[in-house]
Amino acid sequence: MSIMSQRQLESDILKEKVYTVTLYPGLEVFVLPRKGYNKKYASFATKFGSIDSDFLVEGEEKSIEVPDGVAHFLEHKLFEEEKGNVFDEFARLGASANAYTNFTMTNYLFSVTDNFEECFDLLLNFVQSPYFTTDSVEKEKGIIEQEIRMYQDNPHWRIFFNLLGALFINHPVKKDIAGSIESIQGIDRAVLYKCYRAFYHPSNMALFVVGDLDPEKIIKQIDDNLEKRDYKTLGEIKRIYPQEPAEIQEKFVKEEMEVSQHLFNMGFKDRDVGFTGRRLFKKEIATELLLEILFGRSSELYNELYEQGLINDRFNASFVAEKDYSYVIMEAETPDPDKLYQLLLSGIKEFKEKGIQQDDFKRQQRRVLGEFLRNFNHLEFIANNFLAYHFRDINFFDFADIILELTKEDLESRLNGIFDEKYHACSVIYSR
Repeated sequence: MSIMSQRQLESDILKEKVYTVTLYPGLEVFVLPRKGYNKKYASFATKFGSIDSDFLVEGEEKSIEVPDGVAHFLEHKLFEEEKGNVFDEFARLGASANAYTNFTMTNYLFSVTDNFEECFDLLLNFVQSPYFTTDSVEKEKGIIEQEIRMYQDNPHWRIFFNLLGALFINHPVKKDIAGSIESIQGIDRAVLYKCYRAFYHPSNMALFVVGDLDPEKIIKQIDDNLEKRDYKTLGEIKRIYPQEPAEIQEKFVKEEMEVSQHLFNMGFKDRDVGFTGRRLFKKEIATELLLEILFGRSSELYNELYEQGLINDRFNASFVAEKDYSYVIMEAETPDPDKLYQLLLSGIKEFKEKGIQQDDFKRQQRRVLGEFLRNFNHLEFIANNFLAYHFRDINFFDFADIILELTKEDLESRLNGIFDEKYHACSVIYSR
């Protein structure tokens, strides 16, 4: 067996153990055995997302710049083989298969109760066997163009990207994940193969499997599959992003669409970026905990806004934490966007002046930890999150330890750091 390294990830709080190996030429594999569970999940992911359109592979003289939307286009095309569609094969085996592309990764996954070995082979094979023809690529452009138009007509999609366009000046996170109707016209077989060879190399990918399975058997199945392929080692991939200033692009973006009630998004741009690992994870958990105290359903601000009829139970506040960009976003349906905007700003200002109460901090700390531990009983929750965190150099198992390490002062530091009015923007879609 061509094992380059192996170790175990353990959590005393979670009482879990993940078997971890790196197989030649660099594929990281994680297996979490869960005795007694009927369903089994497998995820095969690459660290290649929509923001990775300019890159340099070690050993090459020039960087490669490709059209926006290539990562999403590749996701579509990999499911198409010479002999037919891979989804049909998964369905025949009784599996539920899916895939998604976001800003930073592309993930192929399935869940099944029976026929796991066959399904797992299918996953390994189709992700590692690209089949692109000129005709099929041209045909796919029409399909993706329809998808882009569909999302452009989706008010929740529009308000979100309008907000990102207001918060960010240069960073490609402001661009639609699928690209634009114009950009996908520049995608051809050569572009797809070029990106596939760089980003779908095993050293840029990872596998996660969870269920009532034997780790050694799973690892051997992967190793046997890799040995059939003529992989060479690949140098480091350097992703090239334009320099992003701390300032925002614009404060307000407004649009009219056919919606039953006005849609409202407000975001704060985080300037504390440029790192991964445990530090990033701590920042994310601290900020999410802060948002729960400030905007959660038991908070004074939420109840004030709800009682005035300015928000409904769809109001949500969340935090996105990546190495090169981070932001807080608040989403609402509201009859009065202007009044909601003013009350959110004044509520945040008042909260900053009062500070965080120790009792509120401890109560939410226990609640969020309890919710995480309950979610950890669901295999789908683990499968959907583990690799996304891994690609940010984060051990997802560290959540419980980190949240218990946090102090009220950590949250107050985040409160004063991220909620700066100079770095906020607002996106509204008014009902016609």
